[in-house]
Amino acid sequence: MPLNGLSAPEVETYRRDGLVHPEYRLPPDLLSQMQSALNELLNATRGTPQESIICPHVPDLNGLPRFITEKWLTLCTLPAIVDRVVSVLGPDIILWGSQVFCKPAGTGLEVPWHQDGEYWPIQPLATCSAWIALDNVDIENGAMRYIPGSHSARRLFPHYRSERTDLALNEVLAADQVDESKTRFDILQAGELSLHDVYLVHGSAPNRSSRRRAGFVARYMPANSHFDRAVKAEQKANAVPTKFAERPLYLLRGVDRTAKTHVIDLTRGDGSQTS
Repeated sequence: MPLNGLSAPEVETYRRDGLVHPEYRLPPDLLSQMQSALNELLNATRGTPQESIICPHVPDLNGLPRFITEKWLTLCTLPAIVDRVVSVLGPDIILWGSQVFCKPAGTGLEVPWHQDGEYWPIQPLATCSAWIALDNVDIENGAMRYIPGSHSARRLFPHYRSERTDLALNEVLAADQVDESKTRFDILQAGELSLHDVYLVHGSAPNRSSRRRAGFVARYMPANSHFDRAVKAEQKANAVPTKFAERPLYLLRGVDRTAKTHVIDLTRGDGSQTS
């Protein structure tokens, strides 16, 4: 098991519920650095909806300077996080995406009930998302809500396209697919994180509080899945371009098992690229 892997009870919780809150918190100095990096990012992306800033770890994708993107890539590759992802995805790990979800006080948009896999061009569909709180996150400021065990069927449920402008995403789960009586909330203190499965039914309410709710999500896939850049999945995304065809993939652990697409191999420490 990796040095910082999940405990056996934590793995059991992830398998059963589709989400686990590990016993881990970013060191105070790193949390402070990432909170400062968030402010730099928000200043550099003015005009982009704060609720969804795609892949701040990728140089040039958002026109961001490298001194900003390098900080987010460092967080994505933090051994304490990647080791925990290895516990549920296996030893061969690719970082394929990241996202900042920053709900401004009083105006933060609703994230409707959905499954992440509805949006993503990954086959076989498998991803673990690490949701890292940069602010204190609670029910009042729009914490993520989820339906425990909703991932267990390992399939995508029917979604429909919504034209509502007050939603951060526009592919929404049909109401008869969500048993809201089972809702739990992912309450996190700044620096804490949760891991959740690609099939988990989840969303979040608008932020009507007087406090910002900022989080960062790093997304990992097993290296025996294929990130299919030819799939026109962008048409399902919201108004923020996902740029699936352009974004680099980073091999963080093990071996690229499919060899179907170029990855940047960070396991060698030299940034070399393999295919």
